[in-house]
Amino acid sequence: MEVTCLLLLALIPFHCRGQGVYAPAQAQIVHAGQACVVKEDNISERVYTIREGDTLMLQCLVTGHPRPQVRWTKTAGSASDKFQETSVFNETLRIERIARTQGGRYYCKAENGVGVPAIKSIRVDVQYLDEPMLTVHQTVSDVRGNFYQEKTVFLRCTVNSNPPARFIWKRGSDTLSHSQDNGVDIYEPLYTQGETKVLKLKNLRPQDYASYTCQVSVRNVCGIPDKAITFRLTNTTAPPALKLSVNETLVVNPGENVTVQCLLTGGDPLPQLQWSHGPGPLPLGALAQGGTLSIPSVQARDSGYYNCTATNNVGNPAKKTVNLLVRSMKNATFQITPDVIKESENIQLGQDLKLSCHVDAVPQEKVTYQWFKNGKPARMSKRLLVTRNDPELPAVTSSLELIDLHFSDYGTYLCMASFPGAPVPDLSVEVNISSETVPPTISVPKGRAVVTVREGSPAQLQCEVRGKPRPPVLWSRVDKEAALLPSGLPLEETPDGKLRLERVSRDMSGTYRCQTARYNGFNVRPREAQVQLNVQFPPEVEPSSQDVRQALGRPVLLRCSLLRGSPQRIASAVWRFKGQLLPSPPVVPAAAETPDHAELRLDAVTRDSSGSYECSISNDVGSAVCLFQVSAKAYSPEFYFDTPNPTRSHKLSKNYSYVLQWTQREPDAVDPVLNYRLSVRQLNQHNAVVKAIPVRRVEKGQLLEYILTDLRVPHSYEVRLTPYTTFGAGDMASRIVHYTEPINSPNLSDNTCHFEDEKICGYTQDLTDNFDWTRQNALTQNPKRSPNTGPPTDISGTPEGYYMFIETSRPRELGDRARLVSPLYNASAKFYCVSFFYHMYGKHIGSLNLLVRSRNKGALDTHAWSLSGNKGNVWQQAHVPISPSGPFQIIFEGVRGSGYLGDIAIDDVTLKKGECPRKQMDPNKGARWEGGGGAESGGSCGGGGSCLLRGGCLCLDRG
Repeated sequence: MEVTCLLLLALIPFHCRGQGVYAPAQAQIVHAGQACVVKEDNISERVYTIREGDTLMLQCLVTGHPRPQVRWTKTAGSASDKFQETSVFNETLRIERIARTQGGRYYCKAENGVGVPAIKSIRVDVQYLDEPMLTVHQTVSDVRGNFYQEKTVFLRCTVNSNPPARFIWKRGSDTLSHSQDNGVDIYEPLYTQGETKVLKLKNLRPQDYASYTCQVSVRNVCGIPDKAITFRLTNTTAPPALKLSVNETLVVNPGENVTVQCLLTGGDPLPQLQWSHGPGPLPLGALAQGGTLSIPSVQARDSGYYNCTATNNVGNPAKKTVNLLVRSMKNATFQITPDVIKESENIQLGQDLKLSCHVDAVPQEKVTYQWFKNGKPARMSKRLLVTRNDPELPAVTSSLELIDLHFSDYGTYLCMASFPGAPVPDLSVEVNISSETVPPTISVPKGRAVVTVREGSPAQLQCEVRGKPRPPVLWSRVDKEAALLPSGLPLEETPDGKLRLERVSRDMSGTYRCQTARYNGFNVRPREAQVQLNVQFPPEVEPSSQDVRQALGRPVLLRCSLLRGSPQRIASAVWRFKGQLLPSPPVVPAAAETPDHAELRLDAVTRDSSGSYECSISNDVGSAVCLFQVSAKAYSPEFYFDTPNPTRSHKLSKNYSYVLQWTQREPDAVDPVLNYRLSVRQLNQHNAVVKAIPVRRVEKGQLLEYILTDLRVPHSYEVRLTPYTTFGAGDMASRIVHYTEPINSPNLSDNTCHFEDEKICGYTQDLTDNFDWTRQNALTQNPKRSPNTGPPTDISGTPEGYYMFIETSRPRELGDRARLVSPLYNASAKFYCVSFFYHMYGKHIGSLNLLVRSRNKGALDTHAWSLSGNKGNVWQQAHVPISPSGPFQIIFEGVRGSGYLGDIAIDDVTLKKGECPRKQMDPNKGARWEGGGGAESGGSCGGGGSCLLRGGCLCLDRG
């Protein structure tokens, strides 16, 4: 790192230029994941096609100053729950193992507060092919009366896919086509879910008994292979049939062991059996083996419908259902109904009276009721009637009707419910009828109509019920927008009339209704009352935190405002500076009655008055704090990320320079910036170079520039920039400077492509070749790569250095070609020289070709250089002269040899104007360039080397 420090000290002097570089956000979406293809469809929208399970990666490339913030959102289709709930705030959107439901339109929104936000979108099309499903159906129809029967079989093949699948039907190994003979028909039915093709076998013939295969294909889109399913049709093929070992309704006692058998009575192929339960899954401990379902020690909660389903893809599934009823009783209730004909709510002698009794039971209709009066069975008479299933009451309810009530009818009545002969405990309910039996009244105790508590504390709402008997009290919310109680229920029963709330919150404030229940008491109109709950909570203030900047000597006004609270008032406001209590500021007379804010005025900002101010506002329930950080220090610089071609590389070294640009945020808010402190540190290193950069008056929007030199390729650097004013150091800004290869540089001789950046200097993979070039370095090499071929590092010898190479292992074959195409260059000179390093090591090396593609009249590719065979485990340099007649591109073409030991690599490609050097500058001394006429014009290679080029020789030294 010491060498780097010395090099970085040679920083080019500072200068500034331009005004008002603030610009609105611009955005562009590019893909960087495992896309099958990105295309423009017929309505000019971008479509990104990807295979289900691959990684989706979209990048939103933005420009604009200040640097725009990026937000990703999505419509159309259903993304994962996490992605739906929170937008992704990042320039790169990455979804691992993308699912089909995550297809749709993705939006990139970039905004920086200047102008309107930039919004771009791309449609993601997820490709998939599920396993096909094949079902068989048969129809039998009479022809000419009963003379004979015709059997028709339908083989239905269904699959879910994107894009739509192509179907191929086969009988054995023979492919079937539509109307191939009179007995075969292939068609697509209407109103089916998924994609379906039906193979119809009309008037089944002996040759139709065979194996049928449905093959589905999406034509290898995204590399998705075809899938197939086969079914063997025989003269015994039949749909499943079932029967049960028990009745469809099975009533059992709690605690018994239940076993139900589902027996197959038909089906070929052999059907598969499956048990299910509704609602919910099978009970805990239940065991389903084949067609036998066992439930040990059954309980009331295990009641429900149990379904046995048999499937063999022939016809419709066979299904049998058992309704399992486990005897149980709970919730015994009673009702007292006065004479409804005379519209009376009181019990009166001479009028009719009805007592009703009900229990919730399984099975409900098997419950029996028995009535007792004063401990003895009630005797039926003309005035005492027992009825069942009163239409005005719940099903299976027993009612005792007293006609023309006499004084002798007063007493204690008991209703007992039971399951005869079953080990289920009886349930009973008791009601007393006397002159003191009166309908209920309800009221709120004195002083309890309004309940005020603090947030987080328990609360109790109370209503008192009078009458005999006393019914339960039902609580509900009156507020329409908060219909549910804190328990999550719309209605809650309390036996004593008290609604208990734990840890109340502010959203529980409101009006609550209490009313009498119509059971366990009189069956009359409910009585009701209301209670108001007020929940007090501490104040909420703004700003919770504020950064206040001002020039030295200028005044500042700090204001802390009350947003909400209960009670909504300021009881006290206390100011502190660096934790020390300040004298109370004078109260403004106009706001003395109902103040909603507190203010503190500083006459002048100084070094001594700079620091943290705190305003604590209280409303007697709690307090909240506004924090103010007051200072005269400068805001942070705003790095400019849209510098065109900020990287400058050097021809003969692995160094580069970087143009660093920035603006100063709100320079007029504080004292003028006098200088900047620049710190540059190579990542993963500790030492940093520090330098002061003096400046003159900095204007808002003025673009400042500094050039960092002698940075090492391909390393990245952390740059820190801190403004200084008369107050001292301001806010620091930092960024990472990455090496990026120059693209389409106007001065080609200034740049060498080292392939250190993912953009590889604008080179692209040819779409018409067989495979692609690969970018890698020693750190990203596959540890299982083939030995004895390919370079260990790039030409620099550092493990971080990248190069381009062709991987010739499987599935590559002899003669496969990979082409790497340069950007388009404008021909401004007659002669150019292409210089590059190549590495051709391995016994199966094929060929490396350099082509020139001329663009003056269409695209025409001409060979400029070629080399074949093993050249040793060394990097060697080639200089190739070219004479393009118009705009041109250079193409590196790697050709696979006879085996996998044939990796070819290139690095450090330079294109410059003029003729090539007469002597090779090769660190490995493996090749040299000799100008002259070339082999065909009398040129030769000294030392017996071989001449490969026209117009000049690339001479390879022997040995």
